[in-house]
Amino acid sequence: MTIEKLNKRAGIFFFLPAGIVIIGIIVYPLLFSLVTSFTSYGFLNPFFNQFLWFENYGTIFHDIYFWNSLWVIFKFVFVVVTLEFLLGFSVALLLNRKIKGKGIFYTILTIPMVMAPVAVALIWRVFLHPELGIANYFLSLFKIRPVNWLGSSKVAFWTVVMVDIWQQVSFMILILLAGLVSLPSDPYEAAAIDGASTIQRFLYITLPLMKPVIVVAVLLRTIFGFRTFDLVYILTRGGPGVTTDVMSYYIYRRTFMGLSLAESSAASYILLLINMIVVVFLYRALRMQREVE
Repeated sequence: MTIEKLNKRAGIFFFLPAGIVIIGIIVYPLLFSLVTSFTSYGFLNPFFNQFLWFENYGTIFHDIYFWNSLWVIFKFVFVVVTLEFLLGFSVALLLNRKIKGKGIFYTILTIPMVMAPVAVALIWRVFLHPELGIANYFLSLFKIRPVNWLGSSKVAFWTVVMVDIWQQVSFMILILLAGLVSLPSDPYEAAAIDGASTIQRFLYITLPLMKPVIVVAVLLRTIFGFRTFDLVYILTRGGPGVTTDVMSYYIYRRTFMGLSLAESSAASYILLLINMIVVVFLYRALRMQREVE
């Protein structure tokens, strides 16, 4: 037996435990939910005894709450990713300078990111309590009327956005800062000799070199944004009304409140398809950028 065959068998042997785990916790649930989405399987009828083809998908597409949740999640992802990128890039540029106490800033930035979303939501739910919350207390010091942060249809969505930014902007900052630190210094030195201003160096050197890192950061935050559930579940439960009813919470409601496991499986695959389309679009944008370079 040749060395190549021995290495191949050894690779298979070492991958086997991880492969079994992947099949057990990822592949099997995906296949199970896919089959379920085409049947009448549910909590009250836990049998695959009726194949419905695309009827469950048709039911989802005719549900006005589905389209509302789709609009809410797209609006939520667009707003949080845009604001987190702008804020994160600005802070990353400030930290990419020779300043004292960088370790303190890194510690402050890391704390919200490592906290569990449920803990973050519970903390902010206490802070934003309409009567006992510290947020309205500070507003009262300036003679401003209390705000119903989580109970107002005009404010609740932006409150969830604010909490998500508070926790996740650190992730964006650290990724962009890592990209800025790794940039070569030669182009900047040459531009300084040629008399380029700070804005010109940012527009013609920093941004072009940072495009791959920016695409990766936006891609990851977009994927995580579509998965948002914990904050909505703890803070608003999709309310008031359906103002913050994101796709993941809509799927949860159809599963455990509507007992429509087959229809919620169909909605889950629609959300998965949307995620895949976004990932492919951003990946192609990154690949085209590399080909141009």
